Amino acid sequence: MAGIAEVARTHLEWRGELRPEMKLVEDLELDSLKALTLALEVENRFRVYLDEDGDLVTIGDLVAAIRRQLDG
Repeated sequence: MAGIAEVARTHLEWRGELRPEMKLVEDLELDSLKALTLALEVENRFRVYLDEDGDLVTIGDLVAAIRRQLDG
């Protein structure tokens, strides 16, 4: 969560708290450019690949996807 929060602050100028249940698009107010920025920066930071067909709806989904790849 801390790494995702850092990416959000640095690259999306997000100033609020991040919680696992928060929806990426609605709660973080991501448009298509910001969503792409988040995906690319998360991939770079964690050295993972986020499947564009993946079902990432919440911050928790994003955390789980990163953990699966890091653990696998």
